[in-house]
Amino acid sequence: FARTITSRVVFACLVEPTTMMRLLLAVVGMATMAAAFSSFTPRASFGVATTSSMSMKIFDWKRRTADESALNDVENTEFTFDNLKSAPGSRQRKKRKGRGIAAGQGATCGFGMRGQKARSGRPTRAGFEGGQQPLYRRLPKFVGRPMGPGHSKTVYNTIKLDELNSAEAGSTVNFEGLFENGATTKSKYGIHKVVVGREAFTAKDITVQAHAFTKSARAAIEANGGKCEMLKATTGEVLTV
Repeated sequence: FARTITSRVVFACLVEPTTMMRLLLAVVGMATMAAAFSSFTPRASFGVATTSSMSMKIFDWKRRTADESALNDVENTEFTFDNLKSAPGSRQRKKRKGRGIAAGQGATCGFGMRGQKARSGRPTRAGFEGGQQPLYRRLPKFVGRPMGPGHSKTVYNTIKLDELNSAEAGSTVNFEGLFENGATTKSKYGIHKVVVGREAFTAKDITVQAHAFTKSARAAIEANGGKCEMLKATTGEVLTV
């Protein structure tokens, strides 16, 4: 087959002189294409270590050209509040949405064309998972919390010791009597607790009735010859110790 093609080429060259020129131009073109293709093909270099010049781009453009070699030398650098800096790329600028389509977040601002999540306002409530059993209902309940014994806080109305200074010796003092005499204001809660005030406690030999007493308030009343009586929270009766 090769001999047949060669004989036909030679015969064509002898018959038509222009055919020889065409063949030569074709051969030259093929050689040029082969050389160009070989220049684009990677060549493996054996025994030579290749180094990559790729480096991570710093997000903050003001710090790309800054000389931070001194800060990178941890052993010889003393960090203070005036030279501490965040890591490059950790703090990004706030995205400005709805400022044109060229910004990348214009028009729909990344919420799409339509749908429930594209509407204004909060589309779903907190904890909603599209209708499936939410996480706060999949988890087990803790028995006794938060309203079980020891887990609820009792809120008292406070009576300060300096409000009792106007009481006479030998008298019985409670919240109702103090409110009638104008020594205290009205209460938001139904149970009362006696605490230490800002001023010194000067009343002596009085009986104080309340639902609770602090240790320091009880010690101050008893030090002046007084007496503390606990009241029941539901009925207001005096509890006997």
